[in-house]
Amino acid sequence: MFWCIVAGIAGLAALVLIYGHDLPDYKNLATYTPPVATRLYASDGSLLIEYAEERRVFIDFDDMPPQLVNAFVAAEDQNFWTHPGIDVQGIIRATFNNGMKMLGFDAKFTGASTITQQVAKNFFLTSDRTISRKVKEAILALRLERSFSKKHIMTLYLNEIFLGARAYGVGSAALMYFNKPVKDLSLSECAFLASLPKAPNDRNRAVERRNYVLRRMVDDGYITKEEAKIASAEPLNINSGFTAQMEPEFQYFAEDVRRNLLEKIGREVLYNQGLYIKTTIIPEFQRAASTALNKELDAYNSNKSAHEPKLQGAIIAMNPHTGRIVAMSGGRSFRESSFNRATQAYRQIGSTIKPFVYLAALEKGYSPESLILDAPIVGWRENNKEWRPENYDRKFLGNIPLRFALETSRNVPAVRLVEQIGVSNAIDAAQRFGVYPKNLKSLNESLALGSGETTLEKLVLGYSAFINGGRAIEPKMIDYIEDRYGNVIGGTKHQQIEWDASMLPPDTEEKTEPLSDAQSLYQIVSILQGVVERGTGKQARVEGHTIAGKTGTTNDVKDVWFVGFSKDLIAGVYLGYDTPKPLGKGAGSHMAARVFADFMRVALNGKSNQPFPVPDGLNFVRVNRNTGVAASQDPNGVIINEAFKPGQSPNKVENVETSVEKPVVGGIF
Repeated sequence: MFWCIVAGIAGLAALVLIYGHDLPDYKNLATYTPPVATRLYASDGSLLIEYAEERRVFIDFDDMPPQLVNAFVAAEDQNFWTHPGIDVQGIIRATFNNGMKMLGFDAKFTGASTITQQVAKNFFLTSDRTISRKVKEAILALRLERSFSKKHIMTLYLNEIFLGARAYGVGSAALMYFNKPVKDLSLSECAFLASLPKAPNDRNRAVERRNYVLRRMVDDGYITKEEAKIASAEPLNINSGFTAQMEPEFQYFAEDVRRNLLEKIGREVLYNQGLYIKTTIIPEFQRAASTALNKELDAYNSNKSAHEPKLQGAIIAMNPHTGRIVAMSGGRSFRESSFNRATQAYRQIGSTIKPFVYLAALEKGYSPESLILDAPIVGWRENNKEWRPENYDRKFLGNIPLRFALETSRNVPAVRLVEQIGVSNAIDAAQRFGVYPKNLKSLNESLALGSGETTLEKLVLGYSAFINGGRAIEPKMIDYIEDRYGNVIGGTKHQQIEWDASMLPPDTEEKTEPLSDAQSLYQIVSILQGVVERGTGKQARVEGHTIAGKTGTTNDVKDVWFVGFSKDLIAGVYLGYDTPKPLGKGAGSHMAARVFADFMRVALNGKSNQPFPVPDGLNFVRVNRNTGVAASQDPNGVIINEAFKPGQSPNKVENVETSVEKPVVGGIF
């Protein structure tokens, strides 16, 4: 016996000398910072999606339910709290059982790895079934036990172990399987998680293996037989598919956030550093936006065959004062196509460009009632081709007020206005507001009718400046980001505070000059309010609320648009085919306006009406909307309250052609 002991010690010493000199450095486990899933949250704190190569939520030992720890000890290593890293009794038992099995007796192959050995293997070694790996595993386990407390080793184990469904660690597994944090797990659920290490992806015997763990917990004195009986009778309500799925309505927004973050912080930080990302999206608004868009698309596509291309579209809504995006949908279905038509699709924008052209005229001293000639244009050439712009109704009305021309979206007066103020001045306004790029290669009159291309997002940002004091803003999808320790990245929560309607807009870091003067901006907003109340945008009305906006349609009705706003919320809608082609008879911008109205009814529900604020210095006079003449002199027709700058006044009766035929509002714009 003496010489057997000596031989055994000598053998162990030899193994340590052979395999123990080049083992990995385990001391960095003292400050264990595993890869942790980044989580994306909506503005109300609800979880949207996780980004992770390994789904993991780090949980401190003190935050783990005692019965969860007990379940893993009972299932995996009943002597964990007392052994030095390896379980001699377990090794003897496994050696005996495996020997009996090899000799043909009725016995099961069993292992003898302790939880500490599993930590050594998971962090530093492979899963190869070799003697050398087992020896290294045992040596590392002994060293880990000398260096760290049992609680620390258990913390390493429960946060690192793979538990199926791409879940690493109990924190992630609790969310993936039961959609709850570990602190809320029942005894039955704790036992189920503890049954997973042996076969993480096998669900066929889930209840049987859960019950086995419960019996082991009874045998080890952690629970009573009665507790085990109650827990074993509890149904396992495991999430369908064993993964939490983001609602499809949020996928376009979440993917835009992901692309932007990948570009700014890189894949390693985004997927492995456990960031808490608080986004700007408002779930109620997002669902309303997707519902409104798909309702219109489904109605149009219902008569299409399965092989025909489907009409697509996009909607984006934001706070015009801050740029915080509160809703975004980039198409019919993210599953069918991840291409975001709100931010990635460049399309001709039609008459939605006209407010910028008319604003340029207002800046140069025109009044909303200045007369513009609506008469045929003959002999004009563009790009060596004859160009004869026409109105939607094929009629010409003579001299009409600027307001009337924009409210009814007439093309010929817009072209004549561009001729009067100059192409560069007209297009400069659209460039200044960020709708058209600064480096346009050629400027021509057709750009005033929207032949240029931009995205829905850029167009909505441009319109936002009409009502935010003329400030250029950037789109904002993220309020703030915290690292895994709760430190705010790139600022503080106080600096990123959400804008509230009862507060003044937050000061920007850099004071910039307004894009236009306040009086001209109000005049254009007032006209756009008329578009909705009396003009081409009637479908965008929202009862009980002051709404302004503009319709837009490109040649042959290939693309249709509507951008509209209340005092504190703006939304834009685009509809069209991915490969542009005419939408057909009866289609038009009224379709986009309907989507806008359906969304705004939800977004403004329960909110009081807020008229657009009026800047100082304007003089309001009641005029005939069709002629711009003071109501006292021309009382027949629609009478409106017009805003005039100092020095501006209503038209004279003698300057207006009284025989002008007025159009019936309708058709395609």
